[in-house]
Amino acid sequence: MSEVSETKTLHAAFAAKIDAVLSALEAEGTLPAGAPRGNVTVEPPRDASHGDLATNAAMVLAKPAATNPRDLAGRIVEKLAADPSVEEASIAGPGFINLRISSDSWRDELRSIAALGKAYGKSTRGEGVRVNVEYVSANPTGPMHMGHCRGAVVGDALARLLEWAGHPVTREYYVNDAGGQVDVLARSAHLRYREALGEDIGEIPEGLYPGDYLVPVGEYLAEELGDRYRDAPEAEWLPIFRAEAVEQMMGLIKSDLALLGIEHDEFASEAALQAAGKPAQAEEWLRGHDLVFDGVLEQPKGKVVDDWEPVQLPLFRSTRFGDDQDRPIRKSDGKWTYFGADLAYHMQKAEDADELIDIWGADHAGTVKRIKAAVAALSEGQGKPIPFDVKLVQMVQLLRDGEPVKMSKRSGTFVTLADVVQEVGKDVVRFTMLTRKPEAQMEFDFAKVVEASKDNPVFYVQYAHARIRSTLRKGAAEGLEPSDAALDRLGEEELTLVKQAAQFPRLLEAAAQAREPHRIAFYLYDLAAEFHAFWNMGNDRPELRIIRPEDPELTGARLFLAQQIGQVISNGLDVLGVEAVEEM
Repeated sequence: MSEVSETKTLHAAFAAKIDAVLSALEAEGTLPAGAPRGNVTVEPPRDASHGDLATNAAMVLAKPAATNPRDLAGRIVEKLAADPSVEEASIAGPGFINLRISSDSWRDELRSIAALGKAYGKSTRGEGVRVNVEYVSANPTGPMHMGHCRGAVVGDALARLLEWAGHPVTREYYVNDAGGQVDVLARSAHLRYREALGEDIGEIPEGLYPGDYLVPVGEYLAEELGDRYRDAPEAEWLPIFRAEAVEQMMGLIKSDLALLGIEHDEFASEAALQAAGKPAQAEEWLRGHDLVFDGVLEQPKGKVVDDWEPVQLPLFRSTRFGDDQDRPIRKSDGKWTYFGADLAYHMQKAEDADELIDIWGADHAGTVKRIKAAVAALSEGQGKPIPFDVKLVQMVQLLRDGEPVKMSKRSGTFVTLADVVQEVGKDVVRFTMLTRKPEAQMEFDFAKVVEASKDNPVFYVQYAHARIRSTLRKGAAEGLEPSDAALDRLGEEELTLVKQAAQFPRLLEAAAQAREPHRIAFYLYDLAAEFHAFWNMGNDRPELRIIRPEDPELTGARLFLAQQIGQVISNGLDVLGVEAVEEM
């Protein structure tokens, strides 16, 4: 095994080799000193027939070198061709460089997977940049439903992906516990409290939350508080019931999220934020930098509002940052608008993070521009740019036999996350939520997501891992163990599988950079397909079977191959928060 493959994955090793060639050309004067290499890529070509790896180095650096890309490519190819791990280096088109890698390099990559084990794919590309990922942040007025589920999974998988790429990550939940909906929750809880004390409450009045999930909340309050607030005026019990109900609801929400294996590091309270005067501090800073002014909003366009009157409000200059109009941060009664509170919240988050990512439902699309404008403004106050990204997640349509699923009795208005996880399992829910880009519409068909077929990605990937583990157990039962002693006996069919597995570290870095965890789910499906195809070849061609008791040397090499493919699948599933099952 080469020295490079002991410490680096194959793609990282060849990126380093190309970087060393460019440094040598710089030392020779072919390239100018300090020419930026940030856009130089090393990745598989789109057409596998062109080779194993391709680099655009000559295309990127030809201009600063004041030379023709093909001429510069010729100098690079000359040096790369001298490397024993490069079987062929050629120039394509205007100056792309294609490489064919020696079979021994791919065999060495199998050993690298074995050596790194659970760390294969992890990197330091994040360079310690602290990222705050806020996701779920559902109003604390009821249990989690499937509308929350997709954003929860996307956010959690993104946090895991960023950690694999070397970022310290804070998982945050913003508790909207200061709005009018929390007062509705308190009144609904008070009704259930009276019910727990023996009162016949009849039908739940319109405007209150009807779900059965508030029954235990009412029982808890009755046990804790007795009957002292049964007939008390609302002003006396509302603050108490509001705080107690929010606490109970957050306990329910945390319990629901735990069913998906999701935990947050921070729960930021909007009420606490306002009590601490954070919105007022944000307004003061913004006014000091001429980013808030007192002005009058324009009358709503396209419709006539009979009772509309011009009112002077504190407005944030969001048009300065690309928004289509300036936005009020307080209402006419002095209370903070949602935008005003959110602005202060993001200012607070930016104090402890280098980058912010919010996962929102697609119904919040209209808010994105103004919040990005606010964070851009607050970046000035932090004295540093704060990258801020908002990922919009589309709703999920639940189907059973092609028909929309009816509401849950427990919730009163929607299907709960707990109901779905109980029926199909955590892994099915998590993986399925990542089988499409988050901004794309999604259907979740209860029959299809548990189907044992190639058309069901979560089954197909988990079955590949289970099949590998079963094969290893079968080999062990016959006294045959994985061994790297005869990897030179692996042929083109096996090396095709290795090449697919070797994509994992590079793809993981690219997915983390793009903030797109669904790429890992797509990759795992492709890797599983490659393994199943190799397995099926053994059914048609006995000489390609993994276990061949008459040839223990070759069997050991193929078991070693299968073991490492299983490790990559396991690592990829870990990024997604899905279990790599041992048997199915």
